[in-house]
Amino acid sequence: MSIFHPNPKPWLQKPISSPPKALQPKSTSSIAASTSSSVGKIKRLVLTKQGRAKLNTFPDRDFYAYPRLVTHVDDAFISTLTNLYRERLRGNTEILDLMSSWVSHLPNDVKYKRVVGHGLNAEELAKNPRLDYFVVKDLNCEDLEGFEFGSCCFDAVLCSVGVQYLQQPEKVFAEMLRILKPGGVFIVSFSNRMFYEKAISAWREGSGYSRVNLVVQYFQCVEGFTEPEVVRKLPAASNDDAKESNSPMGWMKRLFGFMSASDPFYAVHYARDVSRV
Repeated sequence: MSIFHPNPKPWLQKPISSPPKALQPKSTSSIAASTSSSVGKIKRLVLTKQGRAKLNTFPDRDFYAYPRLVTHVDDAFISTLTNLYRERLRGNTEILDLMSSWVSHLPNDVKYKRVVGHGLNAEELAKNPRLDYFVVKDLNCEDLEGFEFGSCCFDAVLCSVGVQYLQQPEKVFAEMLRILKPGGVFIVSFSNRMFYEKAISAWREGSGYSRVNLVVQYFQCVEGFTEPEVVRKLPAASNDDAKESNSPMGWMKRLFGFMSASDPFYAVHYARDVSRV
């Protein structure tokens, strides 16, 4: 049964039946201060100033001004991710698809209560068949503010092949904790592909192992997430692939994320601790 929504609306353009309790922008810097507990507090900064740097220093809004209607990972990656969502996400729940695009990786045969998309290009988001609403927001602006969502309003937050571009991941992950319901999950998935000039230095210079560790640190730097679960699915390399990987051309392909083998799959996910509301 098809559950596509062919005409998603910008967030708040059309009233919804049960709007979140608070829909005013809320700065991430005030999140921890607004609660008496330590939940949501940023315990430490993970990245150095150099680690946050990008080769392309122009605003991300300019870079994504025109829609890129392309698929950023291969079919094997997408299939693995869709199966992971099928296993980890319950039906009839509310989901935020962070750093989304014109395609969805949610399973077509599962119905969700509400799916809200986020990104930087409204035309791409409007084409996403699974979104009920979408919001355009730059997560890398210096005066980053929180989303126009109430606290504890989503059952899950998803971020697929976008975490490599975050220059303020500590603030973003603290904000995702704020909007997650207790027990809600945050699933971050990625491969080795990227827009090289827009990925942060700490990501560009890393390996699959170090990037997993980096995302784990993003979660651990915020008070209130549970212990992580890491999923890895690496393609088996043939002898020809190994020879190509060690060649100068193979080095260039690895640098920009274009190897002939299937895309490696990595996912790190945590839940909001139900004992610390």
